[in-house]
Amino acid sequence: MGYVIPVMAPRGAWASFGQLPSGIKQAYGVEASVPDRTSRDNIGEAHITHKEGRVTAMKTVNRVFVVDRKGNPLMPCHPARARKLLRKGRAAVYRRYPFTILLKDREARDDGKDIQTVRLKIDPGSKVTGISLVGEFQCGKTVIWAAELYHRGEQIRTALLERRSLRRLRRNRKTRYRAPRYLNRRRPKGWLPPSIMSRVFNVFTWVRRLRKFVPLAHLSLELARFDTQKLQNPEIKGIEYQQGTLFGYEVKEYLLDKFGRRCVYCDVENVPFEIEHVIPRSKGGSDRVSNLVIACHDCNREKDNRSLEEFLAHDPERAGRIKAQLKTPLRDAAAINASRWVLFDRLKELGLELEIGTGGRTKYNRSAQ
Repeated sequence: MGYVIPVMAPRGAWASFGQLPSGIKQAYGVEASVPDRTSRDNIGEAHITHKEGRVTAMKTVNRVFVVDRKGNPLMPCHPARARKLLRKGRAAVYRRYPFTILLKDREARDDGKDIQTVRLKIDPGSKVTGISLVGEFQCGKTVIWAAELYHRGEQIRTALLERRSLRRLRRNRKTRYRAPRYLNRRRPKGWLPPSIMSRVFNVFTWVRRLRKFVPLAHLSLELARFDTQKLQNPEIKGIEYQQGTLFGYEVKEYLLDKFGRRCVYCDVENVPFEIEHVIPRSKGGSDRVSNLVIACHDCNREKDNRSLEEFLAHDPERAGRIKAQLKTPLRDAAAINASRWVLFDRLKELGLELEIGTGGRTKYNRSAQ
């Protein structure tokens, strides 16, 4: 399952980092062997950049989740109030991630008048999904908690490809006498690849988890849809949608015409050419035409599974020219298109009021908050 990194960390909330993944420890600038190296004064207003582990000051502070003595969710409180309750012994640490306290002398009212409206907003992404809790108070809407959910879709895809290759090798070693069977299993209706379904499960799991600690009343989901044809050709229209890249071509003939019937790496002509993957399949490359070029046998063998930059390190100008002829990969857009309605149906199962919006609406709300 993917893991969540809070965008804004509550001050003094982490008494110990022992149970957190190493990536989260690095994001907070804390070593595994040291409980807390950050001062109490500057750990609160922090924006976490996961890839570089940088901490940048922000104005908003994540609220601390609160539950009553029976485990029912209450309204989140400010970190300063949470520290005060813990210091006086009126509260205890209920959960360290996400940080939650339990009030020993408080029970939620049956009529719910002590709870304001809280809306959970989700911005799905192929690699990172944004999650935020917005409280609808008398003074207006306020973001009370925000986080980024990092998905493991690419790792799952790589692991499945390795498993498939190992199984085929084993079959060739032990049961070569058997005829291969590739179409002997039927996929159920609505089946999606595990790498895409993992994104759905990650978001659904964290929505259910947050529901235990926050009195959620509404859900908001950005239902993004990408026109992959328009991403490649902004002027496409009408019947052109039915005429793909290979309209009237076979793959190799298309590549020969595209690259002038010469090797893209050494410009040799009039030799047998091979189809070559610019981004090797072992490193996540696809079989899309936008990832294919033609190369002579010697260049194809010499490049092996190296990236384009590694192979043409001595000639960066040629590498840039080849990349300019290729098109932007559409894997991330395809993953969002495939999973958006599945995630919508999953969230409907929770029984909460669910609204959908567009990317423009999400951008507007993010700017306003």
